[in-house]
Amino acid sequence: MPASTPFAAFAQGWTMGAGLILAIGAQNALVLRQGLRREHVAAVVAVCTLSDWLLILLGVFGLGALIQARPEWLELLRWGGAIFLLAYALQAARRAWRPGQGLQAGAGRASLGATLSTALALTYLNPHVYLDTVVLLGGLGARQSAALQPAFAAGAGLASAMWFGLLGFGAAAAAPWLNQPRVWRGIDAMVALLMAGLGVQLLLQPL
Repeated sequence: MPASTPFAAFAQGWTMGAGLILAIGAQNALVLRQGLRREHVAAVVAVCTLSDWLLILLGVFGLGALIQARPEWLELLRWGGAIFLLAYALQAARRAWRPGQGLQAGAGRASLGATLSTALALTYLNPHVYLDTVVLLGGLGARQSAALQPAFAAGAGLASAMWFGLLGFGAAAAAPWLNQPRVWRGIDAMVALLMAGLGVQLLLQPL
């Protein structure tokens, strides 16, 4: 239901944005993993947050309707995203299976470029990002009056920034207490199962 005041639109955007982003998805798993490693945390949080802001704005101001009218775009993303997620799941499973290949600080530190490339791929090759952020959240924002759309987008964007910041920097703060090989391997096993599940879901269920 469209809001009647800028504050109501802002609150509605924040509530809907928070509700959609809390589910542990591909982006969240990466932010959590980087936080636990305390590796490129600020950069990954910034990339995921800015990407969410961009997709929210595009959805609120019209891209959601365009995607709904061109389902073949999502079909291409479905196959590309499934392949990428399954490959990422295989890498995480190998780290979880082999002792010494987990998240320990200083073990196999990835470059900033490689880490950000992964963050961008997990964002823009994942069709669920477009369905949730652009089509669903953006569609709700697009139903607001033109004067209230910026407030809705700002609320959704704040929820995104708060969540990614809490997830990444919160995990980094907790890392010293979780610095055990069994914990790291458990996190990688969780990431592998999550990514594999998302990948298989994309292959089996048309969007």
